[in-house]
This record gives sequence, structure tokens and C-alpha cells, in this order.
Amino acid sequence: MELNNNTRLLTLLRILFEETDENNELSITEMSSKLQEFFGVDREFDARTLKSDMNVLEEIGYEIIKNRGKFGKVYYSFQDRLFETYQLRLLNDAILSARFINEEEKKNLIKKLGRLTSKHIAATLPDPLIFSQMTANDYDQVKINIDQVHRAISEQRVVCFKYGKYNMNKTFEYHRNGDEYEVKPYALIWQNDFYYLIGWFRKTKEMRHYRLDRIRNIRIADETFEKGDFDVQEYVNQSFHMFSGENMKVEIKFHQSLLNVVLDRFGLEVSVKQVDEEYFLLSTEGKMSTGLVTWVLQWGHKAQVISPRTLKREVEKEIEEMKRLYEE
Repeated sequence: MELNNNTRLLTLLRILFEETDENNELSITEMSSKLQEFFGVDREFDARTLKSDMNVLEEIGYEIIKNRGKFGKVYYSFQDRLFETYQLRLLNDAILSARFINEEEKKNLIKKLGRLTSKHIAATLPDPLIFSQMTANDYDQVKINIDQVHRAISEQRVVCFKYGKYNMNKTFEYHRNGDEYEVKPYALIWQNDFYYLIGWFRKTKEMRHYRLDRIRNIRIADETFEKGDFDVQEYVNQSFHMFSGENMKVEIKFHQSLLNVVLDRFGLEVSVKQVDEEYFLLSTEGKMSTGLVTWVLQWGHKAQVISPRTLKREVEKEIEEMKRLYEE
């Protein structure tokens, strides 16, 4: 790279961004050495010139921190980051925990996250190899679907696609004989380690959700639509493990030890009432589905369905089926 005033200033900014943070600073002499190394020159950079460059950076909006060390020596650092360290860690861990992102993409994403901070902080972010997750064979398909669904939602346009799942031979099979689904997209959410499209399915005239890794041949239609009144959060709360079903009022008696589990699942606004010293009653809306039955059963003897009777029968039926598996 040619050395001139512009390239020197830009390189100095890059050095401050990559090499300094709240715990790492550079003196004028150290910055001069790094500039020498970058441009491959033997001469030192004039201290007055570099100090003037610092002033220019501050004038155009970069906050350069100055600290005095021993014997009055001045050290400089750039700390005004777009993301705080804890925020980068949140993003980093979200990437690592996403099962649908393959290992190579995780490495690429985390490497890019590291460019948003100093190399010292970037080095503290966890290695993807330590948190190896199950990879998805259909990740390339998911990337395409995310882009298409995101665009369709923002433009309020109907999406058309085919939908299916894998069979015992690990062959992908289409639902509805391969017929195309026409859906008005309302939201794209990440739930239970998968991305879901929530939208109005034209054929059955109801809100449904679709896993993006099971969508094929997606296209955005020319047709636009107006979004109706729909609470996405309420829909997600009622769809246990993202299973669809008929809405109903649910009452379940729980042991006190599961109070925070219930509050974590439904939020502090949910209706809970004390039954006795050991139990409380949850009252909420839910969708009658396999997901709801499974959710109740995972708490064993600490959860009892009170109503509706249909849900109670389904839980009892599943318990009997499980019992038969272990009878000799």
C-alpha cells in the first residue's frame, strides 16, 4: 500500500481498533513501530504528526482515550465499540448453540464477530470446536429460505413453497402429494433450535408455522396482502414445542418446585393460584397437540392435568402406552 497522509491515517485507525481496548493501550512510539511494520519502511513516524492524526480522528467522531502512565508517558486507546464485550459473547454463544448452522459457517460467523472488537477481546471468545453441535445437512437450503421469507415479510408478499420431511430411508418426502403451499407470511422466529415461518395458510384459512429446513422450492409471489391483527408471541406461547392444534383453556396442577419452570415458560403475567402448601394451579391457553402432551409428561408426578378432559385422556393414554413398553 502506498504511504501518504490518507493511508497513514486510515492505518492508524485500524491499529487503534484492532490493537487497543479498555485493557490494552499504545504509546506514540509503539504506534510508530506498527506503522513501520505495516508499510515496510525503516524511518520513524514523527510524533507530532501522529498526535495531529489523533486530533483529526477525534474531530470526525472517534473517541480516542488518553491515559498517562509512569513518568508522564501518554498512552492511547480506542474503546467506543459498537458492541460491548458481553453483547459479543451473547451473539457468539447464540451462534454456537444453533444446531442448524454447520461447523464451517460457525467459524466464519465468529471470525466476523471478532472483527467488531480488538484482537485481544476476540481471542477470549469461545472456540467453535469446543461447543461442537449437531450440523444440518440442509443448511444451504435454510440460508436461502431465510432470505426469501425475510424479504416476503418486509414486502408483505405471499410466499409459495413445497413442504415435507424425511422418511425412514432418510429420503425427503413432500406433504400433500407435493402440492404447493400458499402462505401469507407474518413472522420469522427462532424457536427450539429451528427457524419457523408463521403465516396464514390459504388452503385451510388458519395460522400455521413451518420449519424452514423442511421448506423447498420457495418463491415470492407478486401478490401482496395486508396483515391482520395477530399476536405472534401469544401464538408461540400456546404452541408447545411448536406443535399445531386446536386452541383451548388448560388447567394443570403443579408441584411448588416447578413454579419458576412455569413462569419461565409463560411469563409473569400467567395465572397461577395456590392450591395448598405443596401445589399451585396454572390456567392458560394452549393448543391441543402432541407437543402439549409431551410437555406435561416431562414433569412426571409433579404435574396433573385438571382440564380439559380431552387433554387428560390423551395424557392417560400416553402413560398407559409407556407402561406397556416396560411390562414383561
